[in-house]
Amino acid sequence: MISINTRLKVTLFAVLLLLTETCLAGVLSVERMPRVSSGKLITHLNFSSAYIPSRNIYVWLPDNYSSEKRYDVLYMHDGQGLFDASVAWNQQEWGVDETAAELIAAGSVRSFMVVAIPSATNGLRHSEYFPEKPWLSLTDTQRATIIKATRDGGSGVFVVPPYSDSYLKFLVDELKPFIDSTYATKSGRESTFIMGSSMGGLISMYALAEYPEIFAGAACLSSHWPGIFDMQNNPIPNTFYRYIDQSVPLPGRHRFYFDHGTEDLDALYPPLQAEVDKLMQSKGYSEENWQTFIAEGENHSENAWQKRLHMPLLFLLGSP
Repeated sequence: MISINTRLKVTLFAVLLLLTETCLAGVLSVERMPRVSSGKLITHLNFSSAYIPSRNIYVWLPDNYSSEKRYDVLYMHDGQGLFDASVAWNQQEWGVDETAAELIAAGSVRSFMVVAIPSATNGLRHSEYFPEKPWLSLTDTQRATIIKATRDGGSGVFVVPPYSDSYLKFLVDELKPFIDSTYATKSGRESTFIMGSSMGGLISMYALAEYPEIFAGAACLSSHWPGIFDMQNNPIPNTFYRYIDQSVPLPGRHRFYFDHGTEDLDALYPPLQAEVDKLMQSKGYSEENWQTFIAEGENHSENAWQKRLHMPLLFLLGSP
């Protein structure tokens, strides 16, 4: 049972998240692109797609990047909030460049590059990241109710129904071939990873399950298993559980990292993640290829994810 105090915190946090979803780091100004303090950031302006709205793509290259070498590749969602707090909507960032550079320099992880994909604007983020097959497995009545879901601020959660299958086609059929032909990548499955938080955590799990031949590992931070912002009579977590049971590949060639905090919106996640953990165990995953971490006292924010970013990086990309 969630306490009244926790419910109040979640309610207040959902109001703040209204701003996040509609302009999540958005909505960087045209004049100000993110900057990095380690490595090099290359911007591909208005990368076009046949599947989703165009957007900038940011590619982070580690120090001493050389076309004579080959690099693992980490694809990350909500790419506009990863590097530079000064251009972020909430003045927070993941600190990807600093953490990645430090781990690479120490020899703790393999040399890798980051492909940062900004989230959709105009309120489309939720529709782009919500796993589409679990959505379609809901009944017509359930979908009709959920599509009308609102936040505590009164705005709708969905502008259009989920289209995450199209988003993944963009990643796999358009973006990845461009990255592999433009940069010195190791293009194979064993060197390709995906990571995100909140709804970005859900789409990361979904990406690996849908394309196990493309991705070797997924890191899902503060995964938003409720799908919407109301747990009452909410069928979404159960449909995610069924999807994981039926579609997540068996262990052996893949790795999954999950985590969550315990404050604000993250206070909803412990019992939901516990159910996911049971499923992962039932499928044969062990500490060698699956990890769930509880960040006590941490909330649902870039500052919180920055503090523990080293953990999924080490788990997915740790040197052999």
